[in-house]
Amino acid sequence: PDKKWIMFDGPVDAIWIENMNTVLDDNKKLCLVSGEIIQLSAQMTMMFEVEDLAVASPATVSRCGMVYMEPTALGPEPLLQSWVQSLPSCVQGSTDLMLNMFNSLVPDLIAFLRKQLHETVTTVDHCLIMGLFRIMDAFIAPFVRNELQEPLTEEELDNLSRMMPAWFLFALTWSVGATCDKPGRQR
Repeated sequence: PDKKWIMFDGPVDAIWIENMNTVLDDNKKLCLVSGEIIQLSAQMTMMFEVEDLAVASPATVSRCGMVYMEPTALGPEPLLQSWVQSLPSCVQGSTDLMLNMFNSLVPDLIAFLRKQLHETVTTVDHCLIMGLFRIMDAFIAPFVRNELQEPLTEEELDNLSRMMPAWFLFALTWSVGATCDKPGRQR
């Protein structure tokens, strides 16, 4: 028989993860609130892809095998792809530009920061990159419309796409460059 995988991808919730303890045991029985019990077959495996285990109890963690991926092992590409996919539709026309700017500027700037500058507070690359994305999100937020609001005008869309490169450079400066000391900022 073929192996079957049940994948859970997302944050762990303290309530539902505790209800998974019985299915994670060797007997593989999922006990539902209704009292019904679902038996998983020997060919079925459950896998959880989570950011952290902050709300999972030791009882739950001890029932699982763990593979920990250090954020530096993945590099910036998964962060970039995840952020681009989460962008609102109003900036979808600018994603290629932002991808090009990111790929041409961010790796070199982080390498320059690590080799040539001194940070007042030590950082890790993925935190700098996430800071860049959060600043960009703040610039984009005023242009996001819900279904109850009027859509952006052509002029607003033009302004948005025209401002994206400047916003990106500003966000890059204040995310990657913000951690270095005064002489480093002048460089």
